[in-house]
Amino acid sequence: MIIDSHAHIVMPQESYKYFTELVGGRGNPSGNPTIPDASIRASGEALLKIMDSVGTDIQLISPRPYLQLHSLKPAIVSELWNRHVNDVIYRLVEMFPDRFRGVAGLPQHRHECPSVRVVAELERCVKELGFVGCLINPDPTEGDELPPPGLGDPFWYPLYEKMVELDVPALIHSAGSCQPRESYTLKFINEESTAVISLLTSDTFERFPELKIVIPHGGGAIPYQMGRFRAWNVRKGEEQSFDDKLKKLHFDTCNYSREALEFLFKVVGTDNVLFGTEKPGTGSARDPVSGRDFDHLKPVIEEIDWLSDEQRRNLFECNCCSLYNLNVK
Repeated sequence: MIIDSHAHIVMPQESYKYFTELVGGRGNPSGNPTIPDASIRASGEALLKIMDSVGTDIQLISPRPYLQLHSLKPAIVSELWNRHVNDVIYRLVEMFPDRFRGVAGLPQHRHECPSVRVVAELERCVKELGFVGCLINPDPTEGDELPPPGLGDPFWYPLYEKMVELDVPALIHSAGSCQPRESYTLKFINEESTAVISLLTSDTFERFPELKIVIPHGGGAIPYQMGRFRAWNVRKGEEQSFDDKLKKLHFDTCNYSREALEFLFKVVGTDNVLFGTEKPGTGSARDPVSGRDFDHLKPVIEEIDWLSDEQRRNLFECNCCSLYNLNVK
C-alpha cells in the first residue's frame, strides 16, 4: 500500500468565494457558506484521478498552507477560514473513506498563545471529525513582524499537551510569507530548519516524550548540513550525539530529488521517514530528465537499489500507519 502522508486539499470554487468575502470583509460576513456535495465530490474525484495516475492508495489531506491566513487581522478571519476548510476536508473524507484521512489546519494568529482557539479546534477535529493529525505553523506572523518563540519554547506547551493527550502528530508547515526576499516555498525550508534546532536544543522531548513531530520537505536544510551541526553539538559538550537527537523527529520525502532522498535515508535512517509528495503542488512539473513529474516519487524510491523490500514498505506504508495510528486495509 502507498500512503502519501503529506497532501493538501483543492478547495471547491464556492469556498474561494467565501475566502474572498472573509478577506475583504475582515471576518464579516461570518456565516459558513453552503457548499454542495457535488462540488466537494468533483474536487475529490480530481484528486483521486491524480492519485491513481501515480499509484497512491491513501492521502493524508490538510489545508493548503499558504492560504491559511494566519497573519491577517483580526484573528476571526483565520478562525473562520480554517474551520471551514476542516469541515470541507471532513466531508471529503466521508465521501471517500478508503482514500483520504483528515489533517487539521489550526486557527493560529500572530503571537496569540495556542491555548484557547487553537487547542479547541484541534480537539474538535480529532474527537468530532476523526482527524489523525494537524499542521503547526512556527511563524503565524508570516514574516510580517518578529515571530513567536521557537518551537522548543513553553509558548507552545498548551498545544503539545493537547497533541499528546489526543495522540496525534503535527506536521511542521509554515504558511504564507510577507517578505519580498523570501517566497513562501523558501520560507517553508527556513522555518523547518529553525524548528529542528529549536526543538533539539530544548527539553521539549523530555517534557513530552510521546510528542510526535514531522518535519516535511526532507527536514529543511538540517540533514544536508549534518557536519556543521555535529561539530556544533560537540563544541557545546553535549553527551547525546546530534544524530541521536535527530531520531526524536520524523521526516517526509517531499524534496523531489533522488540524490537528496538517498542522503536523507542514509543520514536519518528509513525508520523515521514517511512517504510524502504534496501532489498536486510545487513539485507538479515535468522533469525533463526522467520524463515524470518531480513529485512522482514512488518510482524514484523503487529505483534506489540499496533499499530492502522491508525498508520500502516502511517508507511507503508502515511508518505512517504507526505514527498516525491509521487503521487501513
